[in-house]
Amino acid sequence: MKAARMSAPQTFEFFEMDTPTPADGEILLKVQQVSVCGSDTHMFYDQVLPEEMYPGRPGAPCHEIAGTVVESRAASINVGQRAIVLSSFRNPDALGGLVEYINIPENMVMPVPDDRGLDEWLMCQPMGTVMFATKLWGPTAGLRIGVVGQGAIGLSFTNLATLQGAAQVVGIDLLDYRLEKSKEMGATDTVNPDNVDPHEAIAEITNGKGLDVVVDASGDPEGLNQAISYVNQYGKVLGFSLIKMNSIIPFQHMAWMGKVATLIPCSSVTSPDPTGDIKEIISLMDRGWVDPSKLITHHMTFDDVPQAYEMYSKQQDGIIKAVMAVNGGG
Repeated sequence: MKAARMSAPQTFEFFEMDTPTPADGEILLKVQQVSVCGSDTHMFYDQVLPEEMYPGRPGAPCHEIAGTVVESRAASINVGQRAIVLSSFRNPDALGGLVEYINIPENMVMPVPDDRGLDEWLMCQPMGTVMFATKLWGPTAGLRIGVVGQGAIGLSFTNLATLQGAAQVVGIDLLDYRLEKSKEMGATDTVNPDNVDPHEAIAEITNGKGLDVVVDASGDPEGLNQAISYVNQYGKVLGFSLIKMNSIIPFQHMAWMGKVATLIPCSSVTSPDPTGDIKEIISLMDRGWVDPSKLITHHMTFDDVPQAYEMYSKQQDGIIKAVMAVNGGG
């Protein structure tokens, strides 16, 4: 089968490899749609990794994957079932999503309905990780929430906070095209810190009431410090950003102490049920309550993998989410 992997910093190679055979408790998925997560670029594509890490794992970095089950050795999953699947980036033997076929454990398979395109259902994966995080700030109704960074994850926070009844949702980003998308996803207000003093703007927008919750979804090493500077005293700061592994970032300790702010790290993949909230978003999308497919801005092909990652890295062409069709899509 055809596969792709990183062969050097910001460089992909395509190659042929054997199609995997599923073990007991696994399924074999015909991959049909994949997408890029910000973590794929921040933590891998944009970094110069140790020389021994090249070439990378087959199919990596990519964990947003959807397709059709073509072989099943799992009791609860049938051949022909369409599904979103999660691949582990911690398992050195696990394939990433940039492959034509992938074997996945039963507990990481999330069936999706037969209607709509797999590209649309695939967007439930990133929004599901955000659903997990929104539960950590408590009841949403009446809160004033700021979201630093309006990429796909930040926009998902904006959308879910709005749908859950936040009094105000403020999208904060340096790129105007993302702020336009933020309004489309439900933001009541937007702030571009390149154009205005963000603290003054937030005070004006909220009539001096400030932000009860601030989410750092920026992918910027300084994002957490910025979020603390924006939040109200005794407020909550959710940290969703992933940055370079082993990074040591100066932390504005006294600013945090002065705010008496609660810091909440968010990582659904390390939770006891990493698929639960994704399944919840799948159900809510099926009912028409939420539509994560609004995140998609580009449709591409498997051959376009190098271009797609470069677009994400350089934030080109108004990109939010590019979905790449594999095996003809579906």
